[in-house]
Amino acid sequence: MSLKPSTELNQTKDAIAFAQEDMRNAYGNGAIGALVSGTIWVVASAIGNYSSAMYGMWALFFGGMLIQPLSMAMLKLLGFRGNHDKSNPLGKLALEGTVFMLLCIPLAFLLAKQDENLFFLAMMLIIGGRYLTFNTIYGLKTYWLFGGVLALTAFLLFYIGIGPASVAMTGGIIEILFGSYLYYSISKNHY
Repeated sequence: MSLKPSTELNQTKDAIAFAQEDMRNAYGNGAIGALVSGTIWVVASAIGNYSSAMYGMWALFFGGMLIQPLSMAMLKLLGFRGNHDKSNPLGKLALEGTVFMLLCIPLAFLLAKQDENLFFLAMMLIIGGRYLTFNTIYGLKTYWLFGGVLALTAFLLFYIGIGPASVAMTGGIIEILFGSYLYYSISKNHY
């Protein structure tokens, strides 16, 4: 006897909800990653402001390589597991989204060769697009807003025409604000 389609759909929904809960519990809603990333954006902004836009770009690039290890260390210090269940299929989606994001970064550098003001704007769009997938990974609609705010802000800043350091600072502040909200939302249940 086969299951009714509605029963199969409910079982699938339950499995997805369980996988999302595992990701939220393992990574603290993704809050720590957003906070670390936002901090790196702010540092890149300061470097770009006090030296050159190119140094700020490289600071974001190399600092971005530290997001994952710094986030994992902070998660463990705060009492989170810092890893999802190996059978969780959303782990693959997270990895695929990361690879896609990494493949897009050269585009931001190519744009910067044309106009250095475009690098951080492009990065805001790339990171904003990545955050949109976090709604599926974590089951939090906040990530749709987060990604949308980054993307819309990038377009707005493009039309206003502000400099790269200010764009980087804006991106960092947005990440820190959303990261803080996400951390607050999980800390109510975690501690």
